[in-house]
Amino acid sequence: MKAQEETNYSRIAEAISYLNGNFKTQPGLEEVAEKINLSPFHFQRLFTEWAGVSPKKFLQYLTIEHAKKMLKENQATLFETAFETGLSGTSRLHDLFVNIEGMTPGEYKNGGENLVINYSFAETPFGNILVASTSKGICHIAFADDAATGLDVLKTKFPKAAYKQIADAIQQNALYIFTHDWEKISEIKLHLKGTDFQLKVWETLLKIPAGQLTTYGAVAKNIGMPTASRAVGTAIGANPVAFLIPCHRIIQSTGAFGGYHWGSTRKTAIIGWEAAMTAKEG
Repeated sequence: MKAQEETNYSRIAEAISYLNGNFKTQPGLEEVAEKINLSPFHFQRLFTEWAGVSPKKFLQYLTIEHAKKMLKENQATLFETAFETGLSGTSRLHDLFVNIEGMTPGEYKNGGENLVINYSFAETPFGNILVASTSKGICHIAFADDAATGLDVLKTKFPKAAYKQIADAIQQNALYIFTHDWEKISEIKLHLKGTDFQLKVWETLLKIPAGQLTTYGAVAKNIGMPTASRAVGTAIGANPVAFLIPCHRIIQSTGAFGGYHWGSTRKTAIIGWEAAMTAKEG
């Protein structure tokens, strides 16, 4: 990511963190702008360019009341109707055919010594990411604020794999998810290391439309294990493909957004951004 773009996202993240922590007092434009050392005019312009809506409108998407309303309206039918209604919006991931293939034991045996993994770094509206792929599909996407640390995390998962820093066609196709023009995306294939249970949970997450939210309990119910909320939470926490498998759309039943492997501020940013993009399409 270019230096100025890094600075812009850092400012947006700082603003979102402040909005998220102070939404009960409904901070005004001048107050938030002052916190990130920008004039109200420049802050309004920067934020609107990034989010597509004003800070005031974005703030509405961060309230617990808004989240509760979404849960109440969608909880009962979210998964049942995911593939039947509202499929024309370009920001809805379930418009696409995303195929998850579980790695065989032989493919990750002995630390992945049988795997050749290509990887590259890319910029997104939410910071830099590391994306990695095998010959069969995407095996890893993670936000990587520090490139070296991000690569170390990947290599920890497959310590004996062969690595090449190459941005291949599989990666480039998947990265279109961060753009507004999804017509370029062809079938996305994921090649993931996980248990049958984890794969089932991750496949269920793909049914959640962008701009929508659901709970751990709802996911557990959908996979036929209504008492397995804790196990579902663990599987969601182990999600190896950030954003594409939308674990950020899982929140607490109280309406609180909860934690996120790549930071609660980033989760808030993504939820608000998706809500804004969906509202614009609507």
